[in-house]
Amino acid sequence: MRQSTFLKKYGPWAIVTGASSGIGRALAKQLAHAGLNVILVSRSVNVLDQLAEEIGRECNVQCRVLALDLADESCIEPLEQLTKDLDVGLLVASAGFGTSGPFLDSPLQIELEMLNVNCRSLLELTWHFGRRFVRRGGGGIILLSSIVSFQGTPWSSHYSATKAYVQTLTEGLNVELRTKNVDVLSVAPGPTQTGFAARASLEMGKALDPNAIAPGILRALGKRGTLLPGFLSKLLVYSLMPLPRWVRVRIMGNVMHSMAEKRSK
Repeated sequence: MRQSTFLKKYGPWAIVTGASSGIGRALAKQLAHAGLNVILVSRSVNVLDQLAEEIGRECNVQCRVLALDLADESCIEPLEQLTKDLDVGLLVASAGFGTSGPFLDSPLQIELEMLNVNCRSLLELTWHFGRRFVRRGGGGIILLSSIVSFQGTPWSSHYSATKAYVQTLTEGLNVELRTKNVDVLSVAPGPTQTGFAARASLEMGKALDPNAIAPGILRALGKRGTLLPGFLSKLLVYSLMPLPRWVRVRIMGNVMHSMAEKRSK
């Protein structure tokens, strides 16, 4: 899609959660370079301020910053208030985190926070802005899934379950909202250079560069329902797809266990 067409369909304002690092940061910058004004959302206000300054130097767009903890069940209200008078046409829900290791060894509070960030807040954002996009006659929604969403993944059981929720929700909404001129895309990356690995206590090998995959993500919006960015993501998913589900679960469990063990050494 040409830049002018993208701006016309999804502009003038875009919201990006998880904008302080990784894929969220890369997409925020890519959107700004495409001419969209951006609302940057994350817990890290200092990092967001620095990103807003960087975008201001590089792009002729407006940039607003909102510090939110998406684990907080009342977190959506400030974003609704900030954007009520703005013509928002695109939502990028990139915020999320994961855990690894034995499920029963993880503190319950951390798992509940992950559920709130990865699923509940994403659901609220998608519902609220999805309704706004329908009323305005069109828009786009990009949700971050993962290659672990396609089967259970031992040693990261709850994280993969939250991403399965995102993947399934997106697949349904892609069909539902297509007739309303609202495009919905699931992005299911493999290992990526983000802050995820450190928080999940994982040691990742070859990982995707968020800046390299961001342009392809925006190009895929409106053209497909799910994107597997990068060769490694496609290889891992398509090579496992013909296998019985229980075999895929065992294989992914071995991969995740190996990554967690490397981090602990």
